[in-house]
Parts: sequence; C-alpha cells; structure tokens
Amino acid sequence: MSDTGTAELSASEQLAVKRGVDLNDQRLWLKIASERLSIVRYVFLVQVEDGIASASQRAALEYADAVLIGWPDNDSPEVRDLESHEFDTVRKLMAIMEQHIADFTAQEGKGEVDAMSDTLVQITDCVAQVRRLFQPDFPLPTFDEISKVVQEEWNEDMGKIDSPDVDASAEGIERQTEHADEQRETRQSSDMDGRAA
Repeated sequence: MSDTGTAELSASEQLAVKRGVDLNDQRLWLKIASERLSIVRYVFLVQVEDGIASASQRAALEYADAVLIGWPDNDSPEVRDLESHEFDTVRKLMAIMEQHIADFTAQEGKGEVDAMSDTLVQITDCVAQVRRLFQPDFPLPTFDEISKVVQEEWNEDMGKIDSPDVDASAEGIERQTEHADEQRETRQSSDMDGRAA
C-alpha cells in the first residue's frame, strides 16, 4: 500500500495509525481477517448452541470453520506478498467485512438469528477472498458446496428423528419408565405395610 493520507482511511484505520500500527504491513491484515471472523463465529455459536441449529445455521458455522482451518502464520512460506493492486483489494474487502460486522452486531441486539446466519456467510466470504489472495494454493470450499453437504446431513438427521425405530425405542423407554414406577410404588407399599405391622 502506498502511503495514504489520513483523510482516506476509515475510522478504524485512523485509530490503528494513532496506536502505532503499520497499515503498510500486508500480513497484519491477514491476521486481523482471521481474528475478526473467529470472534463473529463464536458470537453466532453462542446464539444457536442452546437450540437445534437449522441447516442454514449449521452451514454458516461450517463455512466459517472451513475458511479458518489451518490458518497460516504471518511468516509462513505459504503466504505470498501482494502486488499493490491486490493489497488495495484486501483493504476494500476488509472495509466491506467491517460493514457486515456492524450489521451482524445490530442483528444480534435484535435477536435476529437467521439474519445473523446470512451475515456470517457474507463476512466469511470476505475473509475467504482475503485468504485466497495471500494463500492461493490453499483449497477453500465455497458456501454452496458446504451448504449442500450440510443439507444432506440435516435431512438424514431429521429422517432418523421421524423414523419408526426412534418411535419404537421411545415407546420402549416409556414402558420401562412405567414399569420402574410400578416397582417403586410396590416397594413403597411393602415398606409401609412392614412399618405398620
């Protein structure tokens, strides 16, 4: 990145400069991208962990996981230096990511989990593009690829819940519970009769 006037920097970039961060350090942006996505992913996970996540929510989480997996160290030989126009693209992608994060935060405040899921995918898309620029040889799946696999797994899981085997086992558990209750009542009656005698 060529030296840029402070007026052209975003508010967060201006704050970083005031704190002594070198915005010309390309690989710093790679690290920030992974850290921002990790935080957003965790916030989303907390939102959905108490219930049963929908297929789209699972897919959003798995997409973020896939993009973050094996994230390279800044000094890794797998990470390449960027041309100036590529670095400009990274900065634009990061600005878009930050706008999506602002949307995500607002959605979290309103409890809009489905909207958060969609926004997590958009944030992950930005980070995936940043990683592709720095590490072009790393095989990153697309959201569509992950979504297809997750949907198949979801359908299979839902099929198991609706299957007669599950109903039969549920009925069996209910019968066992009733039997245990009857035995407990019989024991309690015997104990009371013994005490009365």
